[in-house]
Amino acid sequence: MTDSVFDIKDKIVVVTGGMGQLGQQFIKILLDNCARVAALDLLVGKVPLNEQLKKYEKEDKLLLIQADVTSRKSLEHALIKIQNKWKKSPYGLINNAALDSPPSDNVDETGPFELFPEQSWDRVMDVNVKGVFLACQVFGKAMAESGSGSIINIGSTYGSVSPNHSIYEYKTENGGDPFYKPVAYSASKSALVNLTKYIAVYWAKSGVRVNLMSLGGVFNNQDDKFLKGYCAKVPMGRMAKEDEYNGTVVYLISNASSYVTGTTIMLDGGWTAW
Repeated sequence: MTDSVFDIKDKIVVVTGGMGQLGQQFIKILLDNCARVAALDLLVGKVPLNEQLKKYEKEDKLLLIQADVTSRKSLEHALIKIQNKWKKSPYGLINNAALDSPPSDNVDETGPFELFPEQSWDRVMDVNVKGVFLACQVFGKAMAESGSGSIINIGSTYGSVSPNHSIYEYKTENGGDPFYKPVAYSASKSALVNLTKYIAVYWAKSGVRVNLMSLGGVFNNQDDKFLKGYCAKVPMGRMAKEDEYNGTVVYLISNASSYVTGTTIMLDGGWTAW
């Protein structure tokens, strides 16, 4: 792999939201390709680490840091820990931390737009937008000072198109409450599209590339009625497997994407193609 354009050996990559379903997938593919990873999450020590990742922690390849992406001070402390451990600044950053509302969420979060709570809007925007902004400031600045780096922001199809609420209509069967994908999630993911472009242009001459991965839904044992409605809207006819975004992560961190910046890569099975 050392002569490959996809080589990421010994590159230090920060992954926020590292303890989540996709976060642990991103960490695993990076470690499997010989990178070093600093996993940031408020839930470090509170949720189990994938068994396949524990060996890397013992081998000094994985650093788990409890951190809050909405706090600049917390992120700055994380950066210092990384620099102290590996004696250099990160090369990569994956802004994966985010708040979402699944179909099983409570009715206060998923009711009509007119009733969406102001405090919920603030909470989602704080993590999904401010968290990305702060992480880019803290870790991106260190990358720019080093003269190279790659930032991957994690977006959603719902940042490019409106949620299709028809796939949730089954929720009203037998007198159930209607479900609406919360407006804050869509607005926050939409904000990342232009935030990505802004930062990409700002740091283009500093050797730091910034791109957005716009993801479709990932299978996570959703109920059959939701799956039927969702998959009917996807040309490929299914949700993504949790490891199907990993190749794009390696591509964007590696030199294979050395002339790619400021772009959105759609990874949605064709959802936004029709």
